[in-house]
Amino acid sequence: MKTVLVGLSGGVDSSVCAYLLKKQGYNVIGVTLVMGQSEESVTDASRVAECLDIPFHVVNCKKEFKDTVIDYFVEEYLAGRTPNPCIRCNRCMKWGRMLELADELGAHYIATGHYARIERLPNGRLALKNAITSGKDQTYALYLLTQEQLERTLMPVGEYTKEQIREIAKEANLPVADKPDSQEICFVPEDDYAAFIDANMPEGKCTAGNFVTSDGKVLGPHKGITHYTKGQRRGLDLPMGERVFVTQIRPDTGEVVIGKNEELFTTKVVCKRVNFMGIEDLKHPIRVWAKIRYNHKGEYCTIRKIGDDMVEAVFESPVRAATPGQAICFYEDSYLIGGGTIIE
Repeated sequence: MKTVLVGLSGGVDSSVCAYLLKKQGYNVIGVTLVMGQSEESVTDASRVAECLDIPFHVVNCKKEFKDTVIDYFVEEYLAGRTPNPCIRCNRCMKWGRMLELADELGAHYIATGHYARIERLPNGRLALKNAITSGKDQTYALYLLTQEQLERTLMPVGEYTKEQIREIAKEANLPVADKPDSQEICFVPEDDYAAFIDANMPEGKCTAGNFVTSDGKVLGPHKGITHYTKGQRRGLDLPMGERVFVTQIRPDTGEVVIGKNEELFTTKVVCKRVNFMGIEDLKHPIRVWAKIRYNHKGEYCTIRKIGDDMVEAVFESPVRAATPGQAICFYEDSYLIGGGTIIE
């Protein structure tokens, strides 16, 4: 009987993940990494472990989480970029720390409640495949996982719809069967990014500056560059007489550039810090389906390497608000072949 260490978040997806694996005959151990979530989540995870009659461990990772995820989150916003902390957390914290714990506890695998599937491709590499339910697919947030991490990972939830997962939870009498999904970043209270960054930025750091047009006309002061992201329309409070949007953030000058919606569209996106998954490397240009943010429906593009760690994507139809700091992910036939961090 093989042992699997399941990351229990206190939510229904990870709870059903543990239930399904136990039902399949695995020796299941539950663990909650205490990072930025509420105490209620840890309590709920403990209740689930008790219900399933599995060993349960709570590991305090708050310092590692701050050093690895929170500091990065703040630094990226101060640099005028819009980060996705969940992507960094998945690779460095959840998978990194859980695999260490798996080795300590003698577990063969780790498992999570993510909506994704792992399959081995004809080329021998492991890749994430879109979940059965496209509306819940989480492959985008997992593009940084390595072959070594995938080799030891189980993701049973990806074979089900959310409705089916809820039904399984109810049939198993799991105490979190009706718990609402979490929609916010776990460490940001009330989803107020700007207030969180203001409270956690280095002392003396200033983010003040002016709204400007692309040709340099000053429109007035703004609240600080951390309050804005590319493509934003709401909360600008500018009497322009027409709908305007943030088209660029300039951290060096503190300027937030304002323009029209059409200025946000582009057919070329460049990314760096590339991680290839379904392919070992990009040896020649290929046509793929790409997403430039988590909730982007995706568009076809051709990707090619333009440096050791840089890829250019040329889209067949313009994409809106490709935002520095966000991820761009590449797919072939529903398989994630890689991705990187958008720089322009």
